[in-house]
Amino acid sequence: MLERMFQDIRYAVRGLAKNPGFSATVILTLALGIGATTAIFSVVYGVLLRPLPFPNPDRLLAIWEVNHHGTYSHLADPNFDDFRDQNHTFQAMAKYTNWVQSVVGPTGPTRTGAAVVSRDFFKVLDVQPAMGRSFAADDTHPGATPVLLASYRYWREYLGSARDFSAIRIRIQNRIYSVAGILPERFEFPAKTDLWLPVELDPENNSRTSHNYLGIGRLREGVSTTQAGADIVAIAERIVKQSPEQNDYLMRSATAIPLQASLTGRVRSPLYILLGAVGFLLLVACANVANFLLAQASKRGRELAIRNALGAGRGRLVQQFVTETLLLSALSCGVAMLIAAGMLSGLLALAPEDLPRLAEVTISWPVLVFTAAISFLAAIGLGVLTAVRATSGAPGRTLVESGRGSAGTQRSQRVGRVIVAAQLAMTLVLLTGAGLLARSLLQVLSVDPGFRVNNVVTAEIQRPEPGDLKPDAEVAFRAHESQFVSGLIQRLHGIPGVQQVAAVNAVPMEEGGLPDGMFLMVSERDNPKNWEEFSRLALQPARRGTADFCPATPEYFQALGIPLVRGRLFDRHDAFDSPHVAVITESLARSQWPHRDPIGQTIQFGNMDGDTHLLTIVGIAGDTHEYGLEQAPHPIVYVNMLQRPRTSFSVVLHIESDAGPVIAAARAILRDEAPDSPPRFRTFKQIYSASMGSRRFNLTLVVVFAVTALLLAVAGVYGVVAYGVAQRTQEIGLRMALGARSADVLGLILRQGLTTTLIGVAIGVAGSFATARTIQSLLFGVKATDPLTFTAVAAWLTGIAALACYIPARRATKVDPTVALRYD
Repeated sequence: MLERMFQDIRYAVRGLAKNPGFSATVILTLALGIGATTAIFSVVYGVLLRPLPFPNPDRLLAIWEVNHHGTYSHLADPNFDDFRDQNHTFQAMAKYTNWVQSVVGPTGPTRTGAAVVSRDFFKVLDVQPAMGRSFAADDTHPGATPVLLASYRYWREYLGSARDFSAIRIRIQNRIYSVAGILPERFEFPAKTDLWLPVELDPENNSRTSHNYLGIGRLREGVSTTQAGADIVAIAERIVKQSPEQNDYLMRSATAIPLQASLTGRVRSPLYILLGAVGFLLLVACANVANFLLAQASKRGRELAIRNALGAGRGRLVQQFVTETLLLSALSCGVAMLIAAGMLSGLLALAPEDLPRLAEVTISWPVLVFTAAISFLAAIGLGVLTAVRATSGAPGRTLVESGRGSAGTQRSQRVGRVIVAAQLAMTLVLLTGAGLLARSLLQVLSVDPGFRVNNVVTAEIQRPEPGDLKPDAEVAFRAHESQFVSGLIQRLHGIPGVQQVAAVNAVPMEEGGLPDGMFLMVSERDNPKNWEEFSRLALQPARRGTADFCPATPEYFQALGIPLVRGRLFDRHDAFDSPHVAVITESLARSQWPHRDPIGQTIQFGNMDGDTHLLTIVGIAGDTHEYGLEQAPHPIVYVNMLQRPRTSFSVVLHIESDAGPVIAAARAILRDEAPDSPPRFRTFKQIYSASMGSRRFNLTLVVVFAVTALLLAVAGVYGVVAYGVAQRTQEIGLRMALGARSADVLGLILRQGLTTTLIGVAIGVAGSFATARTIQSLLFGVKATDPLTFTAVAAWLTGIAALACYIPARRATKVDPTVALRYD
């Protein structure tokens, strides 16, 4: 048995070495399909399938509130407390949130990702520090000495890898923290976090409608996700029934889902669609290789007939073919790994910033096993198909026909045409998907964002906030911050090339977005004097409205080109100690005051920033797509930041042209004004582009797969037609000797090629209708069955395939009958 196997391998090696061009073509074609599939599977495995890097990750659940829209929302403090204290299914539960902070450490100020976490956070994840200790009970209560845990990366880069970090102090906001411990090297949860702080240092927000935290929990042994979900839902129902805060911001229910699904749910469908698309590419590549192998096998008809006549049975011949394809697949697998490594580097560079678990994407052992498996399956499938077709004829007849140079010609051509039709069908499915995604992108780009995109620079700043202040000190601090923002804007105005300067809570399309909340429509007479009165008035549906809350300085609208629809914008008369004013967007004016003029109306929105000054609406501005072009504009209440200042904000500079000199000058000014708050500079074009990163990523990959499949399919069409012409040279010569014109020969070859093409296109259109609905979630402004896309793609593919048929058909018309009749 082993001797026979080694004999087959030696024979296969000699055969492939005799045909280096054929061998190289097969290896590269197969490697392209396998390599692309491996690269995409690496992403799918790293993001979706690889278990989370924690002990027993299947027992980790994410806890979410469910709002009145039926979508998930963050947890309110008292709701989390009830979930934690009243459940019977969780071993431990924790809450957390994270953001980028200005951090002053031993090496100076940095922008660092920080998370505030509750006391059982690391118990839930079952993670212990690599050095030092975790949070203790004495660290997790109001008034405790501030301590934090640092990531291994932060310890190495900013703490000098100090083994004794007891003397190290780190300032965040208004607190000085000591370092309690260093977490393991590969620990990073939440993503992009380097410092973990105890949330219990600050008092809780007692409102059940302030949703600020994410929740995680570890199940008890033997408890299922379904049981835990039912437990959480029951607690939520009790909270909703008993809560006095009956408004749209009170949760309607709650849920518990696997943590991994929660982290990756947004990208699950797109990644599986990409895996399906590259699967089609692999099938097209295999079909191309199958045609190559069948053509090669048809030339070996005489050899196979002789071996059969000498006693080699059909099974023995099939074994030889399978050995040859296994050898080809093994070589292709090696080349595919190189292609996959290169493609994976490109994928990671192209991937959107918000793709979760990107750092875990690599060519790992499971990926290698997957690559070996698809290579083996491709080899077996191709080998068996080729062997069965090559050995299906009677040996005697094959030997006789091979003497005339026509062994298996008709059979191989029929199979070849079937394979080409299948190639074209699969290619059309990919091209249709690419066309739908491309049209969707064009539809997205046609949406007016409502603001200026070009020639705008932003700088994000986080300044320290004070602790709890008495009322007089709070007013003094706000007045100081208002003066700081005003002075900073004045200095930035002096930079050459700057046209307008403004400050805003958060720029459009920025990750995180604006805070949203409930405001009350009240007059000066019934303005609530405290939050208890606010809550009572909020029970009256006619008084309440919802909107995003956006503090901005007067020139913000001009800097971003947001139009004034009616009334006025903020101006120099709206000083810190003047009556507070607001500008609202068109959509809010239509929804909240459909039959009244909102200008002059007063609202209370102090629940967003603690400032109870009544807001008078003085203007209506145009709507903006704050959360991306694909989402409808949110209603917004703009307040004057010089009246209601913030310590964390973004500076917006509308410039004339070149951003480089402006950024350099602005950086110097900010370093002078706020030395402990390093800014993050970006152009608005970068923010705008990043907001479409996922759509561009999906489109780019599908287009690459579709174009590659198209090239392979066209090569298949050309190869089959050209091979048929070569095999029928004598027939064509005889036809021409008997009086057939060149046009007759051209028509004969084209009819056969176009028949195969049209069959493949028809099957592809049907397949596209069946599969296009799977990408509906990725489309915008285009139906999955868009007739324009289907018609254009089908016509384009037919035209290209017709051209591939025409070239060898044209060559057939040049056949010399006298030469052709002697052709063997």
